[in-house]
Amino acid sequence: MKRNVELVVISDVHLGTYGCKAKELLRYLNSIQPKTLVLNGDIIDVWQFKKSYFPKSHLKVIKKILSFVTKNVEVYYVTGNHDEMFRKFADFELGNLKICNKICLTIDEKKTWIFHGDVFDASVQHSKWLAKLGGKGYDLLILINTVINWFLQKMGKEKYSFSKKIKNNVKKAVKFIGDFELTASELAIDNQYDHVICGHIHQPQIREIHNKNGSCIYMNSGDWIENLSALEYNDKKWAIFHYEDHKHLLKDDDHEEILEMDHLELLKVVTNFS
Repeated sequence: MKRNVELVVISDVHLGTYGCKAKELLRYLNSIQPKTLVLNGDIIDVWQFKKSYFPKSHLKVIKKILSFVTKNVEVYYVTGNHDEMFRKFADFELGNLKICNKICLTIDEKKTWIFHGDVFDASVQHSKWLAKLGGKGYDLLILINTVINWFLQKMGKEKYSFSKKIKNNVKKAVKFIGDFELTASELAIDNQYDHVICGHIHQPQIREIHNKNGSCIYMNSGDWIENLSALEYNDKKWAIFHYEDHKHLLKDDDHEEILEMDHLELLKVVTNFS
């Protein structure tokens, strides 16, 4: 039985990288029936795209998203920095699929501003080569972490996240996250938005931020590499969905017929964009 959800926001999936948890994301997507799906950037990691590595599980996620489009789900693809090449297709619409750089929605009379958030990242804007190098290092760290976690599980021990540990203990990283949230919120307040939703920093969050000009609710959908999280809106309430907290309730639905297009045909479509 699928859950009906009014609005779902996911970001930072990074399809095409070793760290992407595509199987877990597919289980989540198969468990819901959203009215609106917002893909808030870095869904396909074009920066690190390799034709030699794009497994079937990653292609199945794309097929599932396309199946939503064919089933009258409104799907917004908001571009991020890792899939910035899609920005040249901004304002493109095909049925229920819309590609855009940002969206502004009114949800139950609340003005909501949704964008990826890389515009606040100086390393992306001014030193793209450095950001890309950092992305490759991050992907390698996740790959090493995956191998180590496999051994830890075999020994009956809990998983360990190197990158989470680094982020939580390095003051500069903590300050960057705080500054990012504050900057996005202050811009939203100045433009009279009630909610602002970002991705980019892989840090799921819902918090109210105040300044002398007013207040807004800042939200971040997290990622599908470490946090495995999404934002859901239902019954006039926002909530963070954490896969690890609900995975025992999700069923494998790998046999669901999604599209007639086979994996090789779909891979050709993806590679033509790279």
